[in-house]
Amino acid sequence: MMPMPSDANGNGDIFGGWIMAQVDIAGAVLPARIARGRITTVAVNQLIFKQAVSVSDLLSFYATVERIGTTSVTVHVEVYAERNPADPKTVKVTEANLT
Repeated sequence: MMPMPSDANGNGDIFGGWIMAQVDIAGAVLPARIARGRITTVAVNQLIFKQAVSVSDLLSFYATVERIGTTSVTVHVEVYAERNPADPKTVKVTEANLT
């Protein structure tokens, strides 16, 4: 996913709410497969912004199932940014636990 200028604040950093929305989408894929039906996010148990995200960053979202209960699934999502296309560097920018 590549954030656009409209997703950035006046300093050129991407809004945390935009990142959170993308984390929610990425975190819904595995529970939807497990539930085989409709799901919803009932809690963001933890959301950590480790580094700022810029317009030119290419973001990758990786989700893993942490726990499967009788009525819920807890998912851990990690977000990595690939920066500087001339000399690429990948850094973890966000991680979250969603139920």
